Amino acid sequence: MNLNTMAANAERMKTVKAAWDKAPAGPKKDAALKHYQAAEKAQTAKDDTGCTKALDAAVAALA
Repeated sequence: MNLNTMAANAERMKTVKAAWDKAPAGPKKDAALKHYQAAEKAQTAKDDTGCTKALDAAVAALA
């Protein structure tokens, strides 16, 4: 478990959540929410890699 990665993911969670909050309703926002929720679960499980991948997917879904 890398504390730097955990801190970076925690910060990134806030950024992705803010972007999600501003996104218009629709399929992209719905998909991003599923990835964000997966990132939350991974973060709770202290799975840094899973959290990072889920956040990447959430960002891609919003793009």
